[in-house]
Amino acid sequence: MRFGPVPLEQAEGALLAHSVRLAEGKLKKGRRLGRADLDRLAEAGHAEVIVARLDPGDVDENTAAARLAEALVPAPQAAGLRLTEPFTGRVNLIADGPGVVTMEAERLHRLNAVHPMITLATVPPFRQMAEGGMVGTVKIISYAVPGEALATACEAARGAIRLARPALRTATLIVTEIPGGAGEKGVPAIEGRLEALGMRMDGPVTVPHRTDPLAAAIGAAGGDLVLILTGSATSDPADVAPEAVRRAGGRVDRFGMPVDPGNLLFLGEQAGRPVIGLPGCARSPALNGADWVLSRIACGIEVTGADIAAMGVGGLLKEIPTRPQPRAGRKARA
Repeated sequence: MRFGPVPLEQAEGALLAHSVRLAEGKLKKGRRLGRADLDRLAEAGHAEVIVARLDPGDVDENTAAARLAEALVPAPQAAGLRLTEPFTGRVNLIADGPGVVTMEAERLHRLNAVHPMITLATVPPFRQMAEGGMVGTVKIISYAVPGEALATACEAARGAIRLARPALRTATLIVTEIPGGAGEKGVPAIEGRLEALGMRMDGPVTVPHRTDPLAAAIGAAGGDLVLILTGSATSDPADVAPEAVRRAGGRVDRFGMPVDPGNLLFLGEQAGRPVIGLPGCARSPALNGADWVLSRIACGIEVTGADIAAMGVGGLLKEIPTRPQPRAGRKARA
């Protein structure tokens, strides 16, 4: 593509690089200049104009954006996404319902390394989305790009992004009680999380904060997922809630996560279904580590101990005033 000022007599068929205001209206940038446009420019006293002229093999911005988006999402309905119409070199990838974004990040990096004018910006991997949320945006920065580079970018990331839709339908919430404890405080926040994932909450089922009653409630739960919110914080892998999962015939795969707030989460399985021990911060609707685990589990994405360990980078979500040693206002040590 050639870009720069040219005499008006050489500008027919070129793309106007910058909007030009005239006595009556204006010619908008990106307009393909015709004879009548050039006559208007001449009447306004212009002898030259800045344009972009496509070379053989170049692909204009809107066509290029559409091709790249279609390569990224070749089957939109199956991928849980929809594509907007190209405009000014941009196509947006929109979530077609609630879910979690999955992507092959290395392939997307390769796409963005092909040519600086060919770009894709996305939300982070495993971001939970609501219907209508923007998952990514393809943007062709220049008015045209070389067709060969576009083809390379399309092949690099073909089918590399999708929305995993909710696979579980119900969750049983079990709440343990202690004298003077929080009780069912926070249940609406947890129910709201489930509703955002298209799930229904059974319960809450309230039991004393003791191993045997909790184990019985876990065994009797009818949901596709079991959530446990304890009246007293779970502070050890052998504490009441993890031990109750084992006593109900299940197992605990991971206790603790490097996400703050959310450290005291545990993850396990009982009777072939996942069990999540929620940290106390789940009583608040604010984002915490449990959200990252819950959304993946709800959408049928396996979460391993290694996955949880990897959440620590980027896992410092916010400061909270109740932390015993708040960082704000204290001099950091070298």
